[in-house]
Amino acid sequence: MEGPSSRSFVSQRLRLHYMDWGNPDAPPLVLVHGGLDHCRNWDWVAQELCRDWHVIAPDLRGHGDSEWTSDGHYPMAGFVADLAQLIHQQVEGPVNLIGHSLGGNICLRYAGLYPDSVRRLVAIEGLGPSPAILAERAAKGTATRLRDWIAQKRALAARQPRHYATLEEAVARMRAQNTHLSAEQAAHLTWHGVNRNEDGSYGWKFDNYVRARPPEDMPQADLHALWAAITCPVLLVCGQESWATDPNEDGRAAYFRNARVSSYARAGHWVHHDRLADFLVETASFLD
Repeated sequence: MEGPSSRSFVSQRLRLHYMDWGNPDAPPLVLVHGGLDHCRNWDWVAQELCRDWHVIAPDLRGHGDSEWTSDGHYPMAGFVADLAQLIHQQVEGPVNLIGHSLGGNICLRYAGLYPDSVRRLVAIEGLGPSPAILAERAAKGTATRLRDWIAQKRALAARQPRHYATLEEAVARMRAQNTHLSAEQAAHLTWHGVNRNEDGSYGWKFDNYVRARPPEDMPQADLHALWAAITCPVLLVCGQESWATDPNEDGRAAYFRNARVSSYARAGHWVHHDRLADFLVETASFLD
C-alpha cells in the first residue's frame, strides 16, 4: 500500500473515520490527535513510522471526517470508549499509543483501564490542565461550573462558524495559531482540516460544540489512580514554549510507575510539528 487508506468504524452509533497506513503484519501503533484537530495532523510522523509499524490514526468524534454527536456533548468517557472500540475491532496484540493534548489524555486513560493491552505510550502534553488551573475551577463550585457550561453552550448555538473566503486565509489562521509551523506544514494541515462550503468559502471540519468542556469529569484522585495503574513505559513530552506545565515541575509525573519526561526547547504545544526530526528520533528509539 502506498499512502494511507480512508476507513471507518462504528462506536456508540457514530460512524468514525480513521486512516490506515498499511503494513498490517507489523506491530500496531495508534496515533490520537488533539482537540480542534484531525488525524492528518500525524502525516509526517506516520510516514516515517509506517515502515516499522502498522499505523492507524483516527479522527475523534466531532473532528475531521468523523460524525458529530446529535446533542453536541463530548465527555471524556465517550472519547475513551471510542478508542477502546477502535482497538477492540482493528488491533491484534498489545498496542502502542501516541497521543497529543486531548488525544494524549485519552490514551493515558485507556492505558490505565486496560494496562495489559498497551505496550508503549507517548503522551505529548496530554495530562490536561495544570494543578493550578484545576484548583481554580474547583473553587468555583459545581453549580457555578454547570451554569457557565450552559451559558457557553447557548453562546455556541448562536455562534456562526467562521468562513474563510480563500484557502490562503485559512492557512494564515493556522499559522497564527502556531507560529512554529512552516508554510508547507500549515498548508497541509489546513487542506485536510477544512470543508468547502456551498458559497465557495472554507470552514473548519470540527464541531463548534467540542469547545464546550463538560462541567464534570472524574475526580482527580481517580484520574491519578488510572495513571498509577499504567504498567507500560510512558514518555511524557512537553514543549518549553507551551502554555502547559512540565510534569516534573508540577508533580504529576510522580503518579506514574514508569514514566520519563522529555522537555523540548524551541517547541510549543505541538512538539511533533515544532521539533519533528528530533521527536521522531526519540519516539522511534522509545518504541523500539
